[in-house]
Amino acid sequence: MIANQARDDFSRLHKAFAFHLGMATALSWLTALYVAASTPWVRNVRALIDPVGGLDRVESTVSYLFAMPAVLALAWISIVLGRESLRRAQTLSNVAVEFAAAAVVAFGVFYLSIDRAVTLLSAAS
Repeated sequence: MIANQARDDFSRLHKAFAFHLGMATALSWLTALYVAASTPWVRNVRALIDPVGGLDRVESTVSYLFAMPAVLALAWISIVLGRESLRRAQTLSNVAVEFAAAAVVAFGVFYLSIDRAVTLLSAAS
């Protein structure tokens, strides 16, 4: 009985997490594509954002905008396709804590993606 309840908790949490991660991934990609259409494509975008300190590290517009959405997409695909592997690889005794930790990390990557897009959009205008 307890094993079935644990399986049901995992299924419920996995479904909710996969849905919300998919929404965050889609929003991240849409934001990046919108900003990419509105900003200049340069070899060193950091110099555009910070003219004084941006000359040290060279980063193109493509990598600056699309690295974090690509990480989110890769995470979402691996979550959806690796459901049973995740179920077997449970490390903590509570499934909710594992999904909460994964949600915090995913939100951090999502926040960085949106922050980079907004920074580049405001620097270009």
